[in-house]
Amino acid sequence: MTVIKAEELTDFSTRLLQAGGFSQGDARETADLLVWANLRGIDSHGVLRIPRYIKMVAERLLVPGGAVTLVREYGAIAVLDGGKCPGAVGMNAAVRKSAELAGSHGVGWCAARSISHAGAIGYFTSALAARGLVGLAMTASKPLMSYHGARGEAVSTNPLSIAVPTGDGDDPIVLDMSTAAVALGKILAAKDAGKQIPGDWAIDENGAPTTDPGRVAALLPMAGPKGSGLSLMIEILTSVLAGNAVIGPVLAGRRKGGFNGLVIAVDPAAFGSAEDFRDATSELRREISALEPAHGNDRVTLPGERSANIGRRRAVEGIPLAAGTARRLRDEAIGLGVEFPGAFA
Repeated sequence: MTVIKAEELTDFSTRLLQAGGFSQGDARETADLLVWANLRGIDSHGVLRIPRYIKMVAERLLVPGGAVTLVREYGAIAVLDGGKCPGAVGMNAAVRKSAELAGSHGVGWCAARSISHAGAIGYFTSALAARGLVGLAMTASKPLMSYHGARGEAVSTNPLSIAVPTGDGDDPIVLDMSTAAVALGKILAAKDAGKQIPGDWAIDENGAPTTDPGRVAALLPMAGPKGSGLSLMIEILTSVLAGNAVIGPVLAGRRKGGFNGLVIAVDPAAFGSAEDFRDATSELRREISALEPAHGNDRVTLPGERSANIGRRRAVEGIPLAAGTARRLRDEAIGLGVEFPGAFA
């Protein structure tokens, strides 16, 4: 296990991404997103993604350095086109635009089409919660998960995040979930750590459950038909509605895939008193936290609470990286002529 301070890892990640073809600004936004995930213990969406992002640049699946353009604006709705920009760049632009629209209309719905992988999307909803807004975010990509009742990959793992600001200086309540039984990044993290996976996470090429992350052919949907149904609806809201459908054209054999994002910002003041809203959410937090724990649990936690606590601890102690992740980043740095931190030696 390699342990490194967040600032040092962000600097190294930024330089590594730049050497891999990212513009300086795009590299920094992407590094901030990835290290945010590592800080909070979401290692499946952290810096282990960097080698793949660099490969995506070479394959023209990701095009850094371009401008995110406004395609359409109608009332509280806006459509952005990222031109295959890094996911962090496209989603950050959608956060800013949705917040702007919420300031004028009480709600802002911003589609960010033609972006790349957007990582841990709780990063974006948390940014809206920090502004006192309720944030919702979803992303869509190519088939990675089976559709309930069908064989093979058919729909994506479309993540969904909702973040709500609370009062008293507390952390926001942040839900960040995949529509699959597990996010694909956790399969990658298990491979890096040399660990097996639970048998209900994925299936192999024969459609049989597997505990070997190296044999995964498709992820399983969360809660069977509920997970695949939710994924289907996120594809409609995030891709089809924005004029950049992914799953239908892929299944029809017309294209290989792509990525889209959706950010929605809601101003609680549009419903009445924003202060009353924050007070009520704080009370809800206290009451849920005060529930008697079930057998085997130390205490009851709310969405995002565990990762926020891990973030505070890792900000002081440093971020631990699996040996496989550290080795791949070091090899990437050597190949690109980038100086790597001593922790990777």
